Amino acid sequence: MGRAEARKAQKKGARRAKGRAGRNGKKGGIRRFFTWKKLLAYFVAVCALIVGGAIALYWYVDVPKGNPAAMEQSNVYKLSNGEVLARKGATNRESVPLSKIPLDVQHAFVAVENKNFYDDDGIDIKGTTRGILNTVMGRGKQGGSTITQQYVKNYYLGQEQTVTRKVKELIISLKVDREKDKNEILAGYLNTSFYGRNAYGIQAAARAYYGKDVDKLSIEEGAYLAALLQAPSQYDWAVAGPVGKKLALGRWNDSLNKMVEKGWLDKGKRDAMKFPTPIKPKPEPGLSGQTGYLVKAANDELLRSGMSEQELAGGGWTITLNIDPKKQAALKAAVKGEVLDKLDPEKRKADRDAQVGAASVDPKTGKVLALYGGSDFFKHYINNATREDFQPASTFKPIILAAALKDGAKTQDGLPINANTIYDGTSKRPVKGSTTAFAPPNEDDVNYGPVNVQKAMNNSVNSVFAQMAVDVGLGKVKQTAIDLGMNPKAGGFDVRPAMSLGVMGASPMEMAGIYATVDNHGKKVTPTIVKSATNNIGGKVEIKDPIGEQVLPREAADSLTSVLTGVVDEGTGSKVKNADHQVAGKTGTSDDNKSAWFTGYTPDLVTSVGMFGEGEGGKQVPLKGTAGKGRINGGDFPAEIWAAYTNKALSGASPSKFDLVEGSELESPPPTQTQTQTPPPTQTQTQTPPPTHTQSPPPTHTHTPPPPTHTQTTPPPTHHTPPPWTPSSPPPSQSTGEGRPGGDDGWGF
Repeated sequence: MGRAEARKAQKKGARRAKGRAGRNGKKGGIRRFFTWKKLLAYFVAVCALIVGGAIALYWYVDVPKGNPAAMEQSNVYKLSNGEVLARKGATNRESVPLSKIPLDVQHAFVAVENKNFYDDDGIDIKGTTRGILNTVMGRGKQGGSTITQQYVKNYYLGQEQTVTRKVKELIISLKVDREKDKNEILAGYLNTSFYGRNAYGIQAAARAYYGKDVDKLSIEEGAYLAALLQAPSQYDWAVAGPVGKKLALGRWNDSLNKMVEKGWLDKGKRDAMKFPTPIKPKPEPGLSGQTGYLVKAANDELLRSGMSEQELAGGGWTITLNIDPKKQAALKAAVKGEVLDKLDPEKRKADRDAQVGAASVDPKTGKVLALYGGSDFFKHYINNATREDFQPASTFKPIILAAALKDGAKTQDGLPINANTIYDGTSKRPVKGSTTAFAPPNEDDVNYGPVNVQKAMNNSVNSVFAQMAVDVGLGKVKQTAIDLGMNPKAGGFDVRPAMSLGVMGASPMEMAGIYATVDNHGKKVTPTIVKSATNNIGGKVEIKDPIGEQVLPREAADSLTSVLTGVVDEGTGSKVKNADHQVAGKTGTSDDNKSAWFTGYTPDLVTSVGMFGEGEGGKQVPLKGTAGKGRINGGDFPAEIWAAYTNKALSGASPSKFDLVEGSELESPPPTQTQTQTPPPTQTQTQTPPPTHTQSPPPTHTHTPPPPTHTQTTPPPTHHTPPPWTPSSPPPSQSTGEGRPGGDDGWGF
């Protein structure tokens, strides 16, 4: 054998020895654990563990006894002093046999909830797995359960969102599906589900929504009740907003369309079907007067805090409110004495349309101390204190100044915006720098000429704040409003110059929170009506701290407070002056006099009062003529209610004055000129106003229009002088689409 052949033989032998060493476990590293035989063994072992675990769980988890009706309890609502306000419950349920439920109605539920119900094994592995993963990852509730699983959750388990409960639900559903007939499961599901309006079970739901027994339900009505189960409160047609109604209608259509797919409904018959509008809800006994409004406001807040509707309606909760009984009585008395006692609905139609809503908040704690929702919860179901469909009008103007002070905004001529900044207060003057033409009139078409911001706020000069909003930046104004607590989804809240006149929707509760934030030196205040919510088994709802982060610099907030004291001392809010307590606030009167507001505050109490014109069917109508008066301004009934309530609520309290930081304008700047009544810019200066046209000045003096030769006492304006109106210029905003459809521009006086 040659040398070369010997070397090859030696290397070959070495490789064989190395291979034998690896196979003997002496070498080879991690590779020895991943041979194909061992991987297969691992897979089989894992599968065996899963199957074994599933079998063990299946035999370990028993079907529990159903929840007995004897465990169902009322909810107890208490005032802040522990006094019981109301008891709500017991559970409104009347179980009925499946034979009493029309087959078409049964099919409507099956079609939209679980169309393969009659053929499945009682579970949806994919949906349940998705629900477990979302629970583990903290993503909240997840749909996708079968009718059997929902029945098991309602009757055998509970509504808690935990992995343990979901696993039990899966196993018990498998057993129940094997042990019970599908019709028995469906009957249990229909009788245990929650439909809203405090209705448990389909019989109670049929009465609550259509005023009839379940055996009289039509297919269309049954399909709506089936649609409700996904979100009962959101889909309740009587109180749902546009989005809720759209979703409910979509789910109603889905139920009927799937019935057609399954062969349970003729397509021609389905195409002819129309949505069956449910009847208005009937409040439960014991919720008359203001009680129902307080209970509903508390319930809504609990649902926003994370409590499920079924948990709340299931009973057993003690819910304590922040409502102060003395202040609540004072607010109710103020509305009665200042407005209700002066109305004659039989004699005047306007008196039948007048609605009042109010909310009073402690600015240091965020507690809602008093709330007025309407004349009676039985007569007017909508809560006027929390509704967001009426314009806040000029009570929005302070938010514009807040945005300017917050960001150190300047006019288009580079001058800082503050209480002393001079603007052109000419009525109907076109706004400078806006891509959208806008030229709002002032109240009574008054021309103010050069006027500082303080006086413009005192007299609610529209032309000044329309220009200021553009100077600051409309987007920044809206963001400031949102930061302070306004709902960005409120109707009409578009980024356009008309926003400056408060043409979006807002509620008294919302406006009270915004002004409370200013009163609280810029720290966010979210009005909170619920103090605590606990049940008898140790459960409780975590109530978020009403006091949040600093959303407005203190210097800006305190400067704004200083300006708003001028509105009370020498402006449109003069009726609320208080000898013992310093007051800041703002009036507001919306387009066509459909709403009037006064939102104001002392150092210790913030209250927003709104008056709304609501005609038949909820249509917004003018307040003009209410109580035999003409136009109803924010300085009229709303300010009078505010003053009467605040005087009583603070009776006996020590005198108070705002604690403003150094640098904020504690003293209102001197007025720039005497207010003058002049014709619109297109008229000649020699024309005099019509003798029947009068301005509504503060009640402390009588306004007399000066002659045309009046000489101003201030220098000419340094900025924002409007260009002359020419035929080629865009017409005023009434014709340019500024404002709501149909030319409804909220002039916001």
